[in-house]
Amino acid sequence: MDAINGTSAKTATLNIGDKSWELPILDGTIGPQVVDIGKLYGQTGMFTYDPGFTSTASCESQITYIDGDEGVLLYRGYPIEQLAEDGDFLETCYLLLYGELPTAAQKADFDYRVTRHTMVHEQMSRFFHGFRRDAHPMAVMVASVGALSAFYHDSTDISDPQQRMIASVRMIAKMPTLAAMAYKYTIGQPFVYPQNELDYASNFLRMCFSVPCEEYKVNPVLSRAIDRIFTLHADHEQNASTSTVRLAGSSGANPFACIAAGIACLWGPAHGGANEAALKMLGEIGSVERIPEFIKRAKDKNDPFRLMGFGHRVYKNYDPRAKIMQKTCHEVLGELGIKDDPLLDIAVELERIALQDEYFVERKLYPNIDFYSGITLRALGFPTSMFTVLFALARTVGWIGQWKEMIEDPGQRIGRPRQLYTGAPARDYVPIARRK
Repeated sequence: MDAINGTSAKTATLNIGDKSWELPILDGTIGPQVVDIGKLYGQTGMFTYDPGFTSTASCESQITYIDGDEGVLLYRGYPIEQLAEDGDFLETCYLLLYGELPTAAQKADFDYRVTRHTMVHEQMSRFFHGFRRDAHPMAVMVASVGALSAFYHDSTDISDPQQRMIASVRMIAKMPTLAAMAYKYTIGQPFVYPQNELDYASNFLRMCFSVPCEEYKVNPVLSRAIDRIFTLHADHEQNASTSTVRLAGSSGANPFACIAAGIACLWGPAHGGANEAALKMLGEIGSVERIPEFIKRAKDKNDPFRLMGFGHRVYKNYDPRAKIMQKTCHEVLGELGIKDDPLLDIAVELERIALQDEYFVERKLYPNIDFYSGITLRALGFPTSMFTVLFALARTVGWIGQWKEMIEDPGQRIGRPRQLYTGAPARDYVPIARRK
């Protein structure tokens, strides 16, 4: 029988010993079916065991769909390629938040609201001065985003739909300002206020790279590139940081605290730091001539070296974002006159090998988005310490959309994963004088 609203007459039978239980099978719009084990513990007294939750659907969502085998990424049903090529980031933000692409009037209104919320409370600048100058920008972002809840009390009541939307717009709007402030602080330059006549990406580039002593002109090619990068990173289903945001939000924490938790999770090198790691790897290889040496090392199971930027935990085909990122990378390098970038030469040759070498093809180790984004961000002028900050800036809308969906879900409960306990069994306390 076909599924209706996520339910199905189909069931799976679980046999344990001489007992059996019928578990409902649920159908999504597209994608794998799921076995509903919500009542498993109550019925059987058992938990399931799934380290990393790689076979577990933690929630029901209508926002993002990924088919890793086919290399498909959809935001609200729209292919990422179309959104990145034909739309802009704020249009994608509207889509993720509201579920549909905006009309011209809705787009103008949304852009206006975001633009008019880009400034942060002036006392926030004093907050920044409490950090060491050499503080990592991600450390500054975790703290400053969490601190927003201390400045904007009128949008922390998660039971109020209006406050939830105000908080959502505020975070999308203020994240570029905070990111630019974190960058400026680490290089010892004055903070730059946003300008309302600029679009989202242009405003961010100006806040990062302008100085008071001269006029800054935004390059439209570079602005379009950063806008496309933001769109490509806007959401990615139930990844580690998104799951962190949802888990924090399930306790009723305010949205600013939830996003700060997501930023902290994204900071991990296995998640948001992958593009920085890929760039460092290209630097370690050093030249095209040394590629065979490192390819040999990558194939050696006893060698700790790993090719960063290849393969993906979800995508078992070519990452659809990587194709757009490759094109964007060449556009940026061409606009800036960077024709002989050694790292790009290495990247292109590595990609050629990966798409032809039997070892990589069999294992489906295709280049992912991190492979090219690091080179692009470096060409735009960002230091590697800022790469994950830009990732967090872009992903904020995805986190907010997922948080908002969770809060508005009538079936939402506080997250409480179970465990397989393998520690000591119950034992009695022994006074210290009697211990051996």
